[in-house]
Amino acid sequence: MKTGLITTKSYQDHNTGNGHPEKIDRVTAVIDNFKNKNNKNLIWQEPKNFDQSLLIKTHSKDYIEFVNNSFPKDGLSFLDGDTIVSPGSKDATRDAAGSIITAIDGVESKEYKNAFCAVRPPGHHAEKNKAMGFCIYNNVAVGANYLIEKYKYKKIAIIDFDVHHGNGTQDIFYENEKVLYISTHQYPYYPGSGTEQEKGKFNNIFNIPLEAGTASEQYLNAYDHVLNKIIEFKPEFLLFSAGFDAHKDDPLAQLKLNSNDFYTLTKRTLEAAKKSCNGKVVSILEGGYDLNALMSSTEKHVDALIEFN
Repeated sequence: MKTGLITTKSYQDHNTGNGHPEKIDRVTAVIDNFKNKNNKNLIWQEPKNFDQSLLIKTHSKDYIEFVNNSFPKDGLSFLDGDTIVSPGSKDATRDAAGSIITAIDGVESKEYKNAFCAVRPPGHHAEKNKAMGFCIYNNVAVGANYLIEKYKYKKIAIIDFDVHHGNGTQDIFYENEKVLYISTHQYPYYPGSGTEQEKGKFNNIFNIPLEAGTASEQYLNAYDHVLNKIIEFKPEFLLFSAGFDAHKDDPLAQLKLNSNDFYTLTKRTLEAAKKSCNGKVVSILEGGYDLNALMSSTEKHVDALIEFN
């Protein structure tokens, strides 16, 4: 079977203004790279429209209404100091959440074995009632709640290897025993959360804080704890919050991974989870702000997904 690649051009209309690191080029570079490779093992798909009520499982009605009223008719609007929206952000935000729903349906219907969603805006900082850190809706959380609601899964693992802690995902699932949230991240660093003491109501939060300067060998040794947790939890479905800003060339952080490390950690995770989830995996783009590093790292990540098939 093949790997789904879910994306759409609406991400180009999400304008964050000149000089903002979460820029249009991030996804354009990734998509152009995959198109140039012309990999026959990829099935390209656009996100389908979805019932907006699916967002209510993840975010409050008041917050969804606030977001819907925030998109300006022209110019830019700030949801917080870092999170900016433009008129075109409305479709991009909807399609980012729709991409993970489309990918999940594609895996469940066996259109493809697993999938990668190349989207913006990212999602993992968005809390139940708050936009934050470039994130508006928490895309991966929308996906996990969709798996619970539609497909009745009881054990979903979210692995977040973005260099920043996914405070929003942790916030949303802190008291949900059906979701295991695991994060490797630079600490102390933005957003300030993600200590080992934050464990969730059901011991379902597992944070691995790492010092600035952590390089490949140290990181992959620490990642063994992620794999052990996955083997212990036995997830029925696996979601990646796939941020690539732990790369040594990324301007927004100080971890020292290289592009091949994202292949290694992806491959190891798929191996650890294969007995319990039978390869049911969906990955969605979070951070990554050096374009060359992002292109090579996403390629390695998707290579591992394809090879697993």
